[in-house]
Amino acid sequence: MSDAEATDGDPDIERINLRISRPFLDVVDETWRERGFNSRSEFIRYAMRDAVTHPEGAGFWKDLAISEVQFDDGDGVPSEEVRAEYGLGGE
Repeated sequence: MSDAEATDGDPDIERINLRISRPFLDVVDETWRERGFNSRSEFIRYAMRDAVTHPEGAGFWKDLAISEVQFDDGDGVPSEEVRAEYGLGGE
């Protein structure tokens, strides 16, 4: 079922547009697949819900936004470094 079909007839669901750079989107896509989400949309909803529910994690989201700017400038941080910084990856 597409996102359009999922929102048909449900007045409580809003569709939004999100613009991010292609390199950052590639990282997002890699992340949602690695973490076992069913779709990009599911992962983004989860991340947004988590940010609202746990505002103490705002530093993570600020770092994420800074990372996107760095990707745009060609100064990205390797995913291994980010995983190590935030204790992700389970190694």
